[in-house]
Amino acid sequence: MAKERDIFAGQFDLDTFKVFFDDHFIEIKNFIYYKTANVELSEDLAQEAFLKVWERRGKINKDTAKKYLYTIAKNLALDQYKKQNRFFSFISKKTKSVDAETPLYILEEKEFDEQLQKAVASLPENQREVFLMNRIDDLTYKEIAERLGLSEKAIEKRMGQALKKLKEHITHKI
Repeated sequence: MAKERDIFAGQFDLDTFKVFFDDHFIEIKNFIYYKTANVELSEDLAQEAFLKVWERRGKINKDTAKKYLYTIAKNLALDQYKKQNRFFSFISKKTKSVDAETPLYILEEKEFDEQLQKAVASLPENQREVFLMNRIDDLTYKEIAERLGLSEKAIEKRMGQALKKLKEHITHKI
């Protein structure tokens, strides 16, 4: 802890941040790995946690910097867990209604997935971005608007256009 106080005693500049990063990256990566059991994901989330610390560097109390870093890392891991659960929940709901073991169902599901991937890939970038942020990241239109620097109406319009194009491209029903 004395080392951290020395680090943050002066201005929180790039050199200070590098020392903080070097001192704590491995332990944060491991902390996230224990929660996610995924090496690549733990590295990505650890980097994201440090990025958030850097972005908020002017507001960080030197005595609680490490605790703050761990809180960010924990929240990122929890967010990832929630995303995974939403995906698995969607998949399990989809498979509960039909016997997933039948060859016909497997073939239909594969065809639908291919059609969906092609349809999403064919969307213009601005529509695809909004669609995926809403459906995969579970962000509200307001949150998307804030992140992209647009109005909520613009996001609604892009989403409406994306859904319309997807309905046109996807003819297969499961």
